[in-house]
Amino acid sequence: MPAKKSDPPAVPVEPITAPAEPVSPIPVSEPPAPVPFSTPPLPSGSGMPGMVQALAIMTIINGILNILYGVSVTTAIVLGTFFLGILCAPITILPVILGIFEIIYAIKLLANPPQPVKPSQTLAILEIVAVISGNIISAVVGVLALVFYADANVKAYFVRLNSQSS
Repeated sequence: MPAKKSDPPAVPVEPITAPAEPVSPIPVSEPPAPVPFSTPPLPSGSGMPGMVQALAIMTIINGILNILYGVSVTTAIVLGTFFLGILCAPITILPVILGIFEIIYAIKLLANPPQPVKPSQTLAILEIVAVISGNIISAVVGVLALVFYADANVKAYFVRLNSQSS
């Protein structure tokens, strides 16, 4: 059959006749011994569990947010009603008061050396109740705080912290 113009020219294929070089086996060594898992030491040296530190950081951030939220809501209501909303200021300023208490508590938790404080479930419940004023972040932090307070390591830390002060 004659070749068409579109077909490429045929290239002859030659078989490979050179012998392959011998391959040396790869030496198998013993696998490294497993390293036992250990928790890294706490950086502060105070023995504060990570959950307590997370609780303190969440509380201080939530305190700042509560202060900003309370001030902005109070300002918006007072200015939005041409100063007639000043009658509502005692109610709308409550997140600010909660925020101040949260910051004070968190600073005591983060102090070095740690100050003796007890788990503040009241503060966590007030954070949850702050959802009434529309602050959802505070409610989430309050629920997490109650969950953290129920942890055995956190309870033991607070017992140890308060027994050292007595």
